[in-house]
Amino acid sequence: MSKAAELANLIGNINAGGGGVNRNVIINGAMNVAQRRTSASSIGNETVFILDRFLTTQGSSDGRFTMSQDSSAPSGFANSLKLDCTTADTSVAAGEFLILRQTVEAQNCQQFAKGTSDAKPFAVSFYVKGNASATYVCELLADDVSRQISQTFSVTTDWTRVELTFPADTTGVINDDNGAGLYLNIWLHAGSTYAGGTLNTTWNSLTQANRAVGISSFFDSTDRTFFITGVQLEVGQNPTEFEHEPFERTLAKCQRYFERITFADEDYTPIVCYNESTSNARGSLQYMVTKRADPTFSATSNAFIAVSTGSNGSAVSLTSDKQTVTNARVLITNSNTTLVDGGASHIQAHVSSAQISLDSEL
Repeated sequence: MSKAAELANLIGNINAGGGGVNRNVIINGAMNVAQRRTSASSIGNETVFILDRFLTTQGSSDGRFTMSQDSSAPSGFANSLKLDCTTADTSVAAGEFLILRQTVEAQNCQQFAKGTSDAKPFAVSFYVKGNASATYVCELLADDVSRQISQTFSVTTDWTRVELTFPADTTGVINDDNGAGLYLNIWLHAGSTYAGGTLNTTWNSLTQANRAVGISSFFDSTDRTFFITGVQLEVGQNPTEFEHEPFERTLAKCQRYFERITFADEDYTPIVCYNESTSNARGSLQYMVTKRADPTFSATSNAFIAVSTGSNGSAVSLTSDKQTVTNARVLITNSNTTLVDGGASHIQAHVSSAQISLDSEL
């Protein structure tokens, strides 16, 4: 695209209510943040997060695949998300599906003014490639009102930028809250339950058979691969250039939904506790960013100790009995450590790669 065309697109999008900074409502579209892990294997019939904010969900299929952060990427990008078929499924049953998804928080969808007379169009863009030519489906699904729209797109063996525009929808308001607003679904495999009708290329009430018509099967061969990066969803008639941002900003956005802290052996955590007895301590963990909702707290089992003026014992588990959007109350019980009753202690990791995780994903 020429610079003049890019400028015309940007002006058009600004007039349509888009453009400017933070126009992309997709988080981690450049596939750079991977707090949970960078790869997973033998995935099948389950929902799995790998790179932050992106998940795959699969049902009723014998197909299996791996998923990983990959260094193969188009110019201007460092990473992509790679899916690699490891077990084929050439007999596609009606209820089978494989979807790559990001869920956009409802309050981040308000600029589209969906369901009002001021509704704005949706511009979607991303880069894709595969081991062979294929046709897949991009779907927008409004969770609050069960309305959806789909378009097919093509994949080749070279990196290609897909640009799709979905019309404004004056029906069905997306709630202004912290729940699910829009699902951006990339359909990679579907049986007749989802692909047996007529592709719904205009906004309409959800009809399962019209969601993924015309799709190729990702599970047709163990040679099948799919790469994607540069995912963007914005207001406008025309997709604009991908909105790059500093890694730290993307990480902070991701941490609203999931935060993982990893400690080396003997690292002190940021948790200072009050010793309720000679073996039990209670303290508070302050999160890096405010969470979307009260998160689920988890920590590596038998990986922490409370360090006081007494003797150090063997590591035990760190738990939490209360979480808010800003902090969690944490507990060490039966610490195997002689603590000073009524005194203070500091929580220390006692194994390599001890982790604390806070999950508030949609």
